[in-house]
Amino acid sequence: MLDQLQNKISSLYQASIIKRPFAILASLFILTVVAIIGMPNFKLDASADSLTLEHDTTIDYFREINQRYQRGDFLVVTYSPKTDMFSDESINTLKNLRDDLAKVEGVQSVNSMIDVPLLYSPMRSLAEQQQSTRTLMTPDIDRAQAKQEFLTSPIYRNMLLSPDGKTTALLMNLDVNNRAIELVRKRDALRAKRDDQGLNAEEQKELKQVTAEYLTLRTAAAATDSQRVETVRQIADKYRNHAEIFLGGVSMITSDMLTYIKSDLIIFGAVLIVFIILVLALIFRQWRFIILPLLTCLTSVALMLGWLSWIDWRLTVISSNFVALLLIMAFAFTIYVVVRYREIHAQHSDWEQADLVMATARAMVEPCLFSALTTIVAFMSLVMSGIRPVIDFGWMMTIGLTVAFILSFVIVPAGLMLLPKGEPKDRGDKSAKLTLPFSRIAEFHGGTVLAVTVLASVISIYGLSKLEVENRFIDYFHSDSEIYRGLSVIDKQLGGTATLEIILDAPKAAEPVAANETPAEPEEDPFAEENPTANQAASPESDDPFAEAASEGEAKPKRVNSYWFTTNGLDQIKQLHDHLESLPEVGKVQSLAITYQVAQDINGGKLNDFELGVMRNALSKDIQDIIIAPYLADEKQQARITLRVKETTPNLRRAELVERIKQYAINDVKLQPEQVHFTGMLTLYNNMLASLFESQIKTIFVVFISIVLMMLMLFRSFSIALIAIFPNILAAGIVLGGMGLAHIPMDMMTTTIAAIVVGVGVDQSIQYIYRFKEEFAACGSYIESMHRSHASIGRAMFYSSATIVIGFSILALSQFIPSIYFGVLTSFAMFTAIIGTLTLLPKLILMFKPLGPEKLQA
Repeated sequence: MLDQLQNKISSLYQASIIKRPFAILASLFILTVVAIIGMPNFKLDASADSLTLEHDTTIDYFREINQRYQRGDFLVVTYSPKTDMFSDESINTLKNLRDDLAKVEGVQSVNSMIDVPLLYSPMRSLAEQQQSTRTLMTPDIDRAQAKQEFLTSPIYRNMLLSPDGKTTALLMNLDVNNRAIELVRKRDALRAKRDDQGLNAEEQKELKQVTAEYLTLRTAAAATDSQRVETVRQIADKYRNHAEIFLGGVSMITSDMLTYIKSDLIIFGAVLIVFIILVLALIFRQWRFIILPLLTCLTSVALMLGWLSWIDWRLTVISSNFVALLLIMAFAFTIYVVVRYREIHAQHSDWEQADLVMATARAMVEPCLFSALTTIVAFMSLVMSGIRPVIDFGWMMTIGLTVAFILSFVIVPAGLMLLPKGEPKDRGDKSAKLTLPFSRIAEFHGGTVLAVTVLASVISIYGLSKLEVENRFIDYFHSDSEIYRGLSVIDKQLGGTATLEIILDAPKAAEPVAANETPAEPEEDPFAEENPTANQAASPESDDPFAEAASEGEAKPKRVNSYWFTTNGLDQIKQLHDHLESLPEVGKVQSLAITYQVAQDINGGKLNDFELGVMRNALSKDIQDIIIAPYLADEKQQARITLRVKETTPNLRRAELVERIKQYAINDVKLQPEQVHFTGMLTLYNNMLASLFESQIKTIFVVFISIVLMMLMLFRSFSIALIAIFPNILAAGIVLGGMGLAHIPMDMMTTTIAAIVVGVGVDQSIQYIYRFKEEFAACGSYIESMHRSHASIGRAMFYSSATIVIGFSILALSQFIPSIYFGVLTSFAMFTAIIGTLTLLPKLILMFKPLGPEKLQA
């Protein structure tokens, strides 16, 4: 049955590739052109969707909270004038900068020290506060008092002015895209239902429509964000003669990351192609064996990128290395095919071209097929990671490897059929002189090889125990880059960079009270003399600054007083707020505790619940928008605490920090566990990091089991399967253990190294063992088979490994630190893998003799 299938495939291959090479190549050319036409639609994605876990409920909660409090993304512009911060010149320059930034499309508001209301410069009664709002631009303001307020008041301390008074921040609040939030939440809900219960036809249609609309909105938003960042930079450039200015914020970081990745993609891809050409020219010195492998590599990439562009499947930060890996894997397949063709041509120079090509295809299709399958298994293991961009990367490489394998047995053979056979040029080359010394090491210094292996294994295991995923986002960038310098200024001088939000739900026993219901037996209003309208403001007829305007004849909606705006609730928030401020990792903390403190400062002492209600109604809307609205959702009986974590804190442990805060809230503040929730970018990022380590363990385990099973299918020997995979598992262990010893944390890019090393390394092991079996069948000697294998397939392994090692080293020139780590560590791992394949693998074969006893030929 199997033989019949093989014969049919062989006949089909001969009838198409061998007999109709021009038609095949012409059809492939047309297909490639169609793919290339779609490439202008190629996109990179660095949105929150591309950096989160699959089915992550925390991102849905994050979006829900953003929508509820209408607090979206923001940009921060730091301003350090060359003259005194509070001089007329600096303030006028700051005002002009603020005005220019406020005109930028998509900017909802700009908060700066010249805009925010001053409540302590000097302290005024509620009646005066309601009557007029004073800012730094008020004509008679005392700037020295204002400076002290910015430095010491609970509202602005560690937020708008650095402790040395030399740097301030302009916070650009961006519009919340409520439609996009609604769409993505709907999409995620439908996806979750699809995976758990399945969807009916109508729901499937709705999912498709919602996904398409959201993707369109997200694409437009990404372009707008990028343009906005560029516009802000142009505005900042106009003022750099007057001040040192830096830009910060998530959308700026996203924009710059995409810029770095695009640059790496172009430069790394171009240099790798040039290097492939040079290697082919150096090895083969024939145009046909330069052009045909190169066409295979380029066509593989063109077809994949074109297809991805047509279906709008976007590359992410992680999958951006897909192009380089696909080039390298296609190159490896073609090298194996070309080297074998040249060997057969040299041995049978009298054969016809068709016979040479068919013999090459028959000899290489099985080892290359299993090489491709085992590499695919390695990349498929990434699908188990639970991290969306890692999953996408696994699928892209799986499909790409399939394409590269097929094209290696189409373009090179069909191209050769269109060219004259020529004279055989494979007389041996200098690369064999580089590979044969390794076989001699395995033969004469096998003990040393084993000793080094044991030592490397022990050190790797120890290093793996030190491996961690905790890393600082600021360290993703060079210290002289604008991102790093800007984040450093914000982090050290303006209250931190990584945002964390604590959402507190009211106790279940708390009953909401309508704000316009008169409280029972109210105490005398202490503000009555200062503010004769205060009691009126608290009456049922008073205007509620939070209530939506009602049309004439329509009853005004009632605002529900939250448990959190009572003395009991505020005391709990203040206790937690004060604890957060005491933590060394935490910068600026904002919550209703600040409102509580301001109210007490104005009142001159502690307030009761009634007085709190009066105070709230008496505050002007612009003050309420700063100290109440962002931190209280009355209808939801919910309070919000926001804080910024200092990324530059030595030995920052995000997960431990969040857990410590949670335990304090439960054990000391006496909140119930179900009352305390965490969200924010720090939580999302921490969830991804925590998943990295777990997915790495899963990946290595799945790769090991799967590849052993594949080896058993190929070689029908358990011992050969273990021997083949061990050098590559060791190489992966060495690089991961080395990361642990060097204190290099695992990040979103280095998490794929183990799969890449094992997948690509096993490809070489399969090629070597397959050739070793052929040589052993011919000569019956393990030693002789080893030397012959090193001199033949060892050359192709050397070519492909050199390309990988040198090619990935180019990423050391990247502006993005994770790309540098990925490139250097992958190069090191592949160097270790090829050394292991050329020394340890043959030594293990010589030791265990898995092919049976020697049968020396007469």
